[in-house]
Amino acid sequence: MAGHQREIRVRVQGDVQGVGFRLWARGEATGLGLAGWVRNESDGAVTARIAGLDEAVSTMIERLWKGPPGASVSRVDVEELAPPGNALVGFRIVA
Repeated sequence: MAGHQREIRVRVQGDVQGVGFRLWARGEATGLGLAGWVRNESDGAVTARIAGLDEAVSTMIERLWKGPPGASVSRVDVEELAPPGNALVGFRIVA
């Protein structure tokens, strides 16, 4: 359905830290018109919360499977969240 909004939490595992993954993810998400955030986790994974048009969110999930040069993604877990209600604005890297 055109214009349908979607919000997810995604956890990316593999060799995804120390390769510019968060900066790359911010650039990809911004280019797709998505909002949210991305952060490194203490166990070596990267977690992101992503909101926007369904098609753009789906495209971002596909891109997360590849990641930036130097990344080796072994797993992407996606959790669907309730319809966006707290309007994320912009896409940022968080600590």
